[in-house]
Amino acid sequence: MAVNVNIRRRIGDTLLYRGVITEEQLQKALIIQESEPESIRRRLGTIIVDDFGIDRHKVMVEIARLYAFREVGSDVELITEEFIERVRKITDRLPDEVMQELVHRQSIPFNLVNGKVIIATADPTDPGLYTLVNKLNFRQHEIAYCRLETIKPIISNVFNQKNEFLDILEEMEYEDTSQLEDDDLSEDDLDAEINQSMLNSLIEGMLVEGVRKDVSDIHVIPQSGNRTDIYFRIDGKLQLWYTQNNLRPEALCAVVKDKTRNVDRFERDASQDGFMQRRIDNYNLRFRVSIMPIVGEEFERKLESIVIRILDDRKVITDLNKLGLMKKAYKDFYKAIRKPSGIVIITGPTGSGKSTTLVAALYTVVNPSVNVLTVEEPVEYLIKGARQLKISDNMSFDNAMRGILRHDPDIVLVGEIRDLNTAEIAIKLANTGHLTFSTLHTNDAPSAVARLFKMGVEPFLIANAVNLVMAQRLIRKLCDHCKKPIRDLDPELPRGLGFTDEEIAETTFYKTVGCKKCNNGFKGRAAIHEALYFEKNIKRIIFDSGDDIDEDRIREQAIKNGMLTLRASGRERIKMGITTIEEVLAITLED
Repeated sequence: MAVNVNIRRRIGDTLLYRGVITEEQLQKALIIQESEPESIRRRLGTIIVDDFGIDRHKVMVEIARLYAFREVGSDVELITEEFIERVRKITDRLPDEVMQELVHRQSIPFNLVNGKVIIATADPTDPGLYTLVNKLNFRQHEIAYCRLETIKPIISNVFNQKNEFLDILEEMEYEDTSQLEDDDLSEDDLDAEINQSMLNSLIEGMLVEGVRKDVSDIHVIPQSGNRTDIYFRIDGKLQLWYTQNNLRPEALCAVVKDKTRNVDRFERDASQDGFMQRRIDNYNLRFRVSIMPIVGEEFERKLESIVIRILDDRKVITDLNKLGLMKKAYKDFYKAIRKPSGIVIITGPTGSGKSTTLVAALYTVVNPSVNVLTVEEPVEYLIKGARQLKISDNMSFDNAMRGILRHDPDIVLVGEIRDLNTAEIAIKLANTGHLTFSTLHTNDAPSAVARLFKMGVEPFLIANAVNLVMAQRLIRKLCDHCKKPIRDLDPELPRGLGFTDEEIAETTFYKTVGCKKCNNGFKGRAAIHEALYFEKNIKRIIFDSGDDIDEDRIREQAIKNGMLTLRASGRERIKMGITTIEEVLAITLED
């Protein structure tokens, strides 16, 4: 442990001496690192870049010099056809799984000189890289530093991931089955059609492509005329990925069911939920599958809609700083989850990132000295250090909720407060010395209080139990490569969003353009938050509610306390150049 401390101190002192960071930043970074669980503890350089916004190259080049890693790829004219071809010849000699892992670690074979391979990497201090290079079938190796902005285009040009399932799909020929009457449709007919059309390749290719394209959900939608549309949800918006013609949607659905656990292939009249597991690009992933019967134009046919949620643990955020909370919201949220008891509630519609926020909060408070239990249906992400209860036919959600009271918990995550029974148990936990986390489906933070009251929870229990309610939404982020300032902005548009004339004059508003690196001008998503902290004035308003909860009064007091509403938080994102006026208008209500 002392060696690790010495290494951290040496790196920190070097960055301080070179003027890359300040003494205050160094001390804060060391405190953050020490507070993180050892199993997920980040390297000091990573914390300085991610949490303090210090230029990555400035940090990494100094660390590289400290440990005598030479820098390669600094020539801006580096990426030539000759160079790319040379690197391809080296990568062709590597096993696929090794190459996949190198790419995951932002590394690439850069050159081969007299039997020695030079591995260029964006982070030469990554300990996992050393285990990996020992698997390479070269006599010698050297690890060299290369800035991330250079590594990415090299990887993009050299290592184009191929989807072997889609390669097979392109060679497939389909026989038109549109004349087959539904009354004649049997399971044998479906089996024959499945075997004929090699639908396994389509489904497997769909899953692989979904993971690689950073898709959150895959929608399989049957259409009339023996057509099935497959949509990908990317950055919150559905986009058509593939249309399967001349094949009955029932056949495609049957293949998905065959690959999904806990569903009945022969059940076509009821909603079903199941899951799949796959190893894609050398990583284990889970897929949550929802199947629902729907009505089509051909009324007599039993069609089903399928939605597959991709659960990728690599996307789990374990650091509160990466949630993008504004200063006051971060302070209040951190204070609420650090209390020994009470309940923290996250609100928002489906797909607003509630689970991501809860997982980040749990990782902040989980440690070996506390018993952390989660009750979710279904479990989305695996949380290290927590015992995640498994819901099944033998243990329902309600049974699990009652059981955790006897399981000696310190911290409890209740997936959703769905009714009075769930609410009462969550409130009881919070009022008997347990820190509790949960979610609700409401439009904003104050309406969560009213929702609990309407469920039947007494106002004095709400006031005593709740630490904080936080509403959140996800907004699409502008592409940094192609966004452009708006030159002829109509000032009435930002005024309608709540901007003052002074703010309009001081803010650069951007518009979408669109390029090869984004989706119609957007790339990725960010969260906006509305954090309602239960301080004494808020508690008093709820205590004095009587027969009705005054949401407006709660909201007004919270704003006086410094709370940013969802729309106000959106305005801050616009000022930062992260998103557009239209995007915030589309997902927030008027203050």
